[in-house]
Amino acid sequence: MDGMTDGSAAAAERPVALNINGTERQLRIAPWTTLLDALREHLQLTGTKKGCDHGQCGACTVLVDGVRVNSCLTLAVMKEGTQILTIEGLAPGAGYGPLHPMQAAFVEHDGYQCGYCTPGQIMSAVGLLKEDKAHTPDEIRELMSGNICRCGAYPNIVAAIQQVQQDGSAPR
Repeated sequence: MDGMTDGSAAAAERPVALNINGTERQLRIAPWTTLLDALREHLQLTGTKKGCDHGQCGACTVLVDGVRVNSCLTLAVMKEGTQILTIEGLAPGAGYGPLHPMQAAFVEHDGYQCGYCTPGQIMSAVGLLKEDKAHTPDEIRELMSGNICRCGAYPNIVAAIQQVQQDGSAPR
């Protein structure tokens, strides 16, 4: 326990407006709430996974203003005024329409096994293509090295990224 009583923790909460997947969401959270916990525990957006909770595995990767971010290391209050994109908002129609090209490529190339890291891998891959710095398989592997797959689906993940890159499918 952090030494605070329930009353003082509640008193420390503050209103925060976050734009998530194109929708402004109003929350009342403690200033020390991570973006990951705000997404999962306060907004029930559980597609973003909590892996190591130390920024070492990449399972919690989301895009903030188009940039890859480990949401477990980011305070939610610091992201007011930004555009946050999670796996739930990646596909057109928010899961009711066709898959995003990266999601479709992961399915086609079997870029997942257990699936736990898949949302973070996909979000990181979309961010990687926006950065336009990876032009070879070795560069893709290097720039995706912050996303760990315990099942070892790396060759399939690289193949999926290369497919989207070659197809010229514009990442969202």
